[in-house]
Amino acid sequence: MDLQETLDKLIAGTDTCISRKDLEEKLKLGRPLRVKLGVDPTAPDIHFGHTVAMQKLRQFQDLGHQAVLIIGDFTAMIGDPTGKSSTRPPLTREEVLANAETYKEQAFKILDREKTEVVYNGTWFNEMTYAEVLKLNTRATMQQMLQREDFKTRVENGQEVRLHELQYPIMQGWDSVMVRADVELGGTDQRFNNLVGRDLQKQEGMEQQVVMLVPILEGLDGVKKMSKSLNNYIGVSDAPNEMFDKIMHISDTLMDRYYLLLLGEERDANEDPRISKKNLALRLTARFHSMEEAEAAQKVSAEKTSGNISAGAKEVSLSVLSDGANLAQQVQAVFAELGQEKSLGTIRKQLILPGAIQYNGEKVIDPNMVPEFKEGDILRLSKKLTAKFV
Repeated sequence: MDLQETLDKLIAGTDTCISRKDLEEKLKLGRPLRVKLGVDPTAPDIHFGHTVAMQKLRQFQDLGHQAVLIIGDFTAMIGDPTGKSSTRPPLTREEVLANAETYKEQAFKILDREKTEVVYNGTWFNEMTYAEVLKLNTRATMQQMLQREDFKTRVENGQEVRLHELQYPIMQGWDSVMVRADVELGGTDQRFNNLVGRDLQKQEGMEQQVVMLVPILEGLDGVKKMSKSLNNYIGVSDAPNEMFDKIMHISDTLMDRYYLLLLGEERDANEDPRISKKNLALRLTARFHSMEEAEAAQKVSAEKTSGNISAGAKEVSLSVLSDGANLAQQVQAVFAELGQEKSLGTIRKQLILPGAIQYNGEKVIDPNMVPEFKEGDILRLSKKLTAKFV
């Protein structure tokens, strides 16, 4: 790839890059860039939401750059206040170090272990004297820290902001100084902290890091940020069957989002959404396990779905369907075979478009699609009427 193609590839899928010109200049240096991603092991597991930035870090690795994974063994004891409406409960060092071990193992499902520099920020923070901490604090003002949206909101609402929480952005920024980061990756909620890193590097006479922010991944509910505490997550250590099933139950809208943020591509709009979702589930399950395990999970899911949805189904011969007929026409033919007459308009507007029709357990909402029904397929027409093709 030439320089512009490389830039396009690296920036693709990000929400913000500060700035493309700076990244271009760094790439022109002709040396591997030091690309930083910091993670605080506040819990033992990581989920798909964490992997969005890790995938971008792996992309840099594949292009020959140096991945620097900072394990926040010190900062995790404070807890990142980003997006929190109250102070995080403190963790002991023992809890943090235990979490860090599982974090690393799970991170290496994505990152190249041999090409990743793993650094613990306790290496420098544990060695700091109180005088050095005070000196570091002179680099920022209270007014600057209170520009953070979550701090500002808490103050306006009369909620407390503990002084140690104000240290967090400074400490994250100092990590960038210590590892001499050329690029820092993070979610869009990390913008303030990442920019503090740029400020501190400038004050140290260093070249400022490029800040690249990736979108926040929504959880299984399709609304809130993926979070273990909200129980809307898919863990990278979830069993293959559990992972596959969770993906199969997301909405079509969320599926498009997962294609973009987790696979780095847009879903084929011309493909049957059911097939697209199965492909997504297969590829992501294989990423964190193996293709053999993913295919086994797909088989289990299909058998389970078939068993659940076929209960009480009435048998309908495939011969009642016309080749090349669209979904609305085929549904009309099945209704007629089962002794019910419905107009195409009613079928389109009142059944298909609202999502009342299901094909093998998945909603189908395009009345003009041309399905290829086969023996054993299940077509749910209403809560009380299901057809099984024979």
